[in-house]
Amino acid sequence: MNPTNTVHLPKPVKVKTAVIPVEQQFHLTSEVQAYDYREMAVFAAIGFFLGDATFYKNRKCLQPGMNYSLNEKRQVIKSDPYFQWQYEPRDLTLSQATEEFAHLYERLCNENLEGKNIILPLSGGLDSRSQAAAIIGYDNVLAYSYKFHNSFNETFYGKKIAAVMNCEFKEYVIQRGYLWNELDRLADINHCYTDFTAPRQMGIYDAFDGMGDIFFLGHWGDVLFDDMGVNEHLSFEQQVETVLKKIIKKGGLELGNALWQEWGLAGSLYQYLYGKVARLLEDIRIDNVNARIRVFKSMYWAPRWTSVSLNIFKSKHPVFLPYYHEEMCRFICTIPEKHLSARQIQIEYIKEKSPAMAKIPWQPYHPYNLYNYSRYSGIINTPRRAFNKTARLLKEQLLKHQPATTRNWEIQFMGKENQKRLSDYLFNRGKSDLISNALVQTFYNKFLSVSDPVRYAHGLNMLLVFRVFEERIAKGNH
Repeated sequence: MNPTNTVHLPKPVKVKTAVIPVEQQFHLTSEVQAYDYREMAVFAAIGFFLGDATFYKNRKCLQPGMNYSLNEKRQVIKSDPYFQWQYEPRDLTLSQATEEFAHLYERLCNENLEGKNIILPLSGGLDSRSQAAAIIGYDNVLAYSYKFHNSFNETFYGKKIAAVMNCEFKEYVIQRGYLWNELDRLADINHCYTDFTAPRQMGIYDAFDGMGDIFFLGHWGDVLFDDMGVNEHLSFEQQVETVLKKIIKKGGLELGNALWQEWGLAGSLYQYLYGKVARLLEDIRIDNVNARIRVFKSMYWAPRWTSVSLNIFKSKHPVFLPYYHEEMCRFICTIPEKHLSARQIQIEYIKEKSPAMAKIPWQPYHPYNLYNYSRYSGIINTPRRAFNKTARLLKEQLLKHQPATTRNWEIQFMGKENQKRLSDYLFNRGKSDLISNALVQTFYNKFLSVSDPVRYAHGLNMLLVFRVFEERIAKGNH
């Protein structure tokens, strides 16, 4: 054969996706690009794309725990799973499970953090507290916490934890309306695959530059190390309905249905979403209901919602997420549900590793800590809770104090200046080919007119995402 006539085919590109991916990766099914209106209606209802869906019919997301071969057109030639979620509980005591967790957790920390300047976000919860306990004694840690302007003092807990660690600590206030100066930069990071108001770390984005070498993040510990709070005797249909209740946002179906009708789609959004969830849930071959729903969330919620915002951290420094790690996921598959419920393993780990840290109040149960939090809901504590609620209402209603900010969207959407900026993005950025101005106006007016704007806050969030997506991504203006 004449070597000049030899055809050299390009080698396939090998891609191995993580068990819980931090970054979305995509493949193409064809070169013809068209909007996937049904999946965009689902996106509007739940706030993230489910399964392999994207804005486009020909662009699909690579799935977790897979080995892929892609051709030069980024089309899938071959795919094989290398990880399969299971529920194969071993006969362990809580003490044994905690000891195994401690050994695995601290080994992963040592392997990934040794010799690096660690950036540790702290809150009043168990995930960041277990992180802090794991690296007590490290001398290369900078911890920080933040709170909303006019909000509860969330930095109180981080400051206390950092003091036990004896590490440097910084506290920040996330200012009202910061989003409008950061929105374009945020869209370039998350590519409009989730809402813009949830990742409040964007409010201190530039402060990350000089903090250290690597972010030590505790995301997904609250899912892996807890039960899902469901009855083990649910039928399959009830399991599907339970998942739908967990993922559909308040007011999400109202917006999704409006878009479904505007785009002239056949059938109904709820039927379509129900069928999609049923197929994904059915593919998880686990009988234990709590474990099955945990796996659903880990496969389809974490990569397509939680991870999207993690790219804010990743765009500044490398990230280490022990609860995302493959070994941690394999470990969870072997732990009895009775030990995972009520966060028992994390609580026991923190108490054993650092009693002083365990004595710091646990935010949801303040002023109680990890030793006595069970007393919070007791009758003896009822007067305290009633007094705190009454005092708050008096400040708001009689003394005309502004209600404390408790939700991410409030700091961006509430107040005249915020509403002016929001209105500008929704209505004054050129004609939309995707969503009618009348539909947007309807939901905007409802948000302004109802006494409980939370009902329409998610809808406004998603309409803002669609608006920015069309301007910066679909039309290439970035």
